[in-house]
Amino acid sequence: MTANLSETLTLLLIEDDDGDAFLVEELLKEAEAPPRIFWAKSLQEAKAKLNPKIQCVLVDLSLPDADRLEALEEVLALAPHAAVLVLTGLRDAHMGVAAVQAGAQDYLIKGDTDARLLARAIRYAMERKRADLAQLRLVQAELTAKENARLESALLPDALLRTDAIEHVTRYLPGSGGTLAGDFFDTVQTPDGAVHVVVGDVCGHGPDEAALGVALRIAWRTLVLAGQTGDTLLRTLDALLRAERKAPEIFTTLCMATITADLSHAMMRVVGHPPPVLVREGVVEVVHDTPSGPPLGIFADAEWAVIDVPLGEEWSMMLYTDGLIEATVGERDELLGVDGLLDLVREHGGIDLDRLITHVGTLSDDLAVVLVRRRRA
Repeated sequence: MTANLSETLTLLLIEDDDGDAFLVEELLKEAEAPPRIFWAKSLQEAKAKLNPKIQCVLVDLSLPDADRLEALEEVLALAPHAAVLVLTGLRDAHMGVAAVQAGAQDYLIKGDTDARLLARAIRYAMERKRADLAQLRLVQAELTAKENARLESALLPDALLRTDAIEHVTRYLPGSGGTLAGDFFDTVQTPDGAVHVVVGDVCGHGPDEAALGVALRIAWRTLVLAGQTGDTLLRTLDALLRAERKAPEIFTTLCMATITADLSHAMMRVVGHPPPVLVREGVVEVVHDTPSGPPLGIFADAEWAVIDVPLGEEWSMMLYTDGLIEATVGERDELLGVDGLLDLVREHGGIDLDRLITHVGTLSDDLAVVLVRRRRA
């Protein structure tokens, strides 16, 4: 009777006995879709033939260069994504159970296997392997989600504000890849009444960049609370970045503002970062066309010019990372850009973060936004 192996696959048979190998090949020829079979007579020979295209491995537990579970362990290490079945001439159920416990999907006894049983064992082994890999991906996804949540909470803290005269709104969205990046923000009001705001972006994606963003954000808050501002603060962050980064090409852009206690004035430094958007008396504009200076981590002797920004009695200011202006919009999936961002703010009659984000399409990078608005008296 024809064996029911319905899926065409690529299989590696590791068997040093010519007769046993021939028998396996003959049995698999009876399958509905006979697999493509590669044959290796030793573990060393198998190492040269194992590649990502191999979906299933049949391995004898008695090989000339590996014995019993040693051979299995080597195969599992070399082919982590392949289903593995153990073939043994030893009528020892304990050895078969041990093989499954060690990571094999199933075991078969030589001489007790016919075409139907072999085809079914391979099919079931493939399904078990798929289930195992799916479970592994699920566990990894859960661990990643927990780690991202932990890092995200450190990257995106609660503002330290004592005044009710400021409306403070933040938003954070991960990029389309789902990998947490190094975007961070913070807001702190110091005892003198001044309000300090920062939005930063560590280049790159992944846990290392996110952890570096956490370190920079905490350092910024600590320095501000200790009374450090301006270039002294930036040089300290630059030194920290150079000490903590994993590679010399990693840099950080940021924008920080110090708003006076009477909320009528701001001193800003745009450190290689996209320009903030300011709305004053109905006029929508960027704070400054050119940055104050280069990103952190580029030049050891960098200096950053101060941007003096009169705010007046009624204003809104938005600091953001480049994930916002690099997002796509419209049917043609064009980049939003700074000009497009200004047009959206004008279209909405002011800065409304929820409406703004609704109009943004696919995010290629993380998006972090801080909106600071003076409340009407």
